[in-house]
Amino acid sequence: MGSKHLTPFTIVKELDKYIIGQDKAKKAVAIALRNRWRRQKLPPRLRDEVAPKNIIMIGPTGVGKTEIARRLAQLAEAPFVKVEASKYTEVGYVGRDVESMVRDLVNISVHMVKMEMMQKVRMKAEKLVEDRILDILLPLPQKIAQGEGENEDRIRRAQISRQILRDKLRNGELEDRMIEIRASDKFTPMIEIFSPMGVEQMGMNFQDLLGDMLPKRPRQKRVSIKEARKLLLEEESQKLIDRDKVIEEAIQRAENSGIVFIDEIDKIVDGGPNRADVSREGVQRDLLPIVEGTTVATRYGAVKTDHILFIAAGAFHGSSPSDLIPELQGRFPIRVELDRLTQEDFERILTEPANALIKQYQALLKTEGVKLTFTDEAIKEIASLAYLVNERTEDIGARRLHTVMERLLEDISFEASRLRGKSITITQQYVREKLGEIVEKEDLSRYIL
Repeated sequence: MGSKHLTPFTIVKELDKYIIGQDKAKKAVAIALRNRWRRQKLPPRLRDEVAPKNIIMIGPTGVGKTEIARRLAQLAEAPFVKVEASKYTEVGYVGRDVESMVRDLVNISVHMVKMEMMQKVRMKAEKLVEDRILDILLPLPQKIAQGEGENEDRIRRAQISRQILRDKLRNGELEDRMIEIRASDKFTPMIEIFSPMGVEQMGMNFQDLLGDMLPKRPRQKRVSIKEARKLLLEEESQKLIDRDKVIEEAIQRAENSGIVFIDEIDKIVDGGPNRADVSREGVQRDLLPIVEGTTVATRYGAVKTDHILFIAAGAFHGSSPSDLIPELQGRFPIRVELDRLTQEDFERILTEPANALIKQYQALLKTEGVKLTFTDEAIKEIASLAYLVNERTEDIGARRLHTVMERLLEDISFEASRLRGKSITITQQYVREKLGEIVEKEDLSRYIL
């Protein structure tokens, strides 16, 4: 879907297919995404002045924060990376360097652009691969010093045989035949670096950098034609695309369309007098220039972060976004509180989304020839029990449904290979028999659900 057609209404409608409720959060991200398209339409001088409206999502785990950001990136066909703030530490402590999130985003962007460009040249690459395989199976004869007529006759006969072979190749008749191919193989030697900090903190991935600089070594491999086609297709596609254009487009896309989702941002908030991690505020200060706008050195060149969209999320149980350092707060002007999931939400999550849990389990068991159906009462009972366990124990949102469903269908999944051709209906009574006792005993539900 083109960016022009991604109006806020369309974005929310698309997000509704996968995420139940959370209308305020959907509206906020829809506006933020549309503003990026609007910015691209501005005159260059004004365009550079318009900063992205970064968002903080506040809400317990399992209510859809990550899913909203991930689906948004898919809709916009934008490079997307999810990072956890708790994995970063202030420079000088053991942990990841905050700039690595930008390098990860650029790596993903390069991969996306490369795949798109390879897809565009796929037909041409397939033809070249076919010719390479035919050259192995039946090479055309070299010109010889004898008479021209004899030479032309040999070439004509070889071309006829080659065409027959080509037809068989296209019809898939030779897929299992073994051949020897000479395919390029990247060789990167293992290098040990003695340093108090990780390789990533030394600026960029040293292994990857060397991998690009070192030559590719052709290597003889004996493989089936089916396997050879895959190996050679990638090689030929790589030859047909312009690497410099890939990198240029990827950096441009990362800078103007990239989305970085920073989860668990509440874990780097000062926890007051009882805080145990002295580097929390330091991580915020390291994060500040990335979010404000800086230039990060990556293996593909310098990347500006000024117009990358940052979406942060956290539960903020014992803290609030106002506990972040003031400079960082100012860089997240939009704050959205996500609602706790109700029992009705759980019922809808089980059945409505395109990737609903019940649809997933039905599809999985269908592969074994088992038809699985759920009564409406059973769905209500599953939702009720999941909600009850969340109330009594830790509230993990929709993720509770995964544990409940796994426990409920454990025996059926185990026996599925013996139940081929059978139809199984999950009733309210079956749900109570399987889960009732576990839910009633709080200590047991803590361990099992």
